[in-house]
Amino acid sequence: MTHVLMITGNPKPLELSYSRRLGQMFRDTYARADVTARISVLDLYADHVPLIDADVMTGWGKLAQQQPLDPHEARKVERLSALVDQFLAADLVVFALPMWNFGYPPMVKAYMDAIAVAGRTFQYTERGPVGLTSGKHAVILEARGSVWSEGPAQSMEHSVSHLRTFLGFLGITDVQTVFAEDLGTDPTQSETIFNTAARRAEALAQTCAHAALQA
Repeated sequence: MTHVLMITGNPKPLELSYSRRLGQMFRDTYARADVTARISVLDLYADHVPLIDADVMTGWGKLAQQQPLDPHEARKVERLSALVDQFLAADLVVFALPMWNFGYPPMVKAYMDAIAVAGRTFQYTERGPVGLTSGKHAVILEARGSVWSEGPAQSMEHSVSHLRTFLGFLGITDVQTVFAEDLGTDPTQSETIFNTAARRAEALAQTCAHAALQA
């Protein structure tokens, strides 16, 4: 049975978020193509993702010294560990995200910080850090207001390029993308642009599901 982890990162409701809609369409298509798959959803705004703050840093230090944690520290550290467990359990990780101000919303970075844990998702070696999550697959579904994949704005794109680098650091190199791009330039064309991207997302979901069934 394949475990799919769907991660959304937009605080808007489904009907007002192109990225969440893309994610929902991918999820529904995948579920129809592989009825045996287990699909979990992590909403980075609705579900608790602790920031790496003083409580967490102090808690980690106490754990290293085998000292007891206070309740605030323990709650945050335990939640961070659970997020890593969830990530490690997934065979396919799907990110459905909007592009904000050249990058991603802040809770996406918070999640990246949460799962980048030495000894669990990567390790330090004499040759430098090595990812421990090779064998997983990832999909990035991204909604963008303008065109960032080419042209003069391409060099200012720090969303999917950042996430690709991060996933590669963890050992995940099989990363496929679908962009719904230029959604904000002409509102009369937004749904047409979205529908084109949605068809690509659905086709990719079917491809991923069929590959998992044949593995």
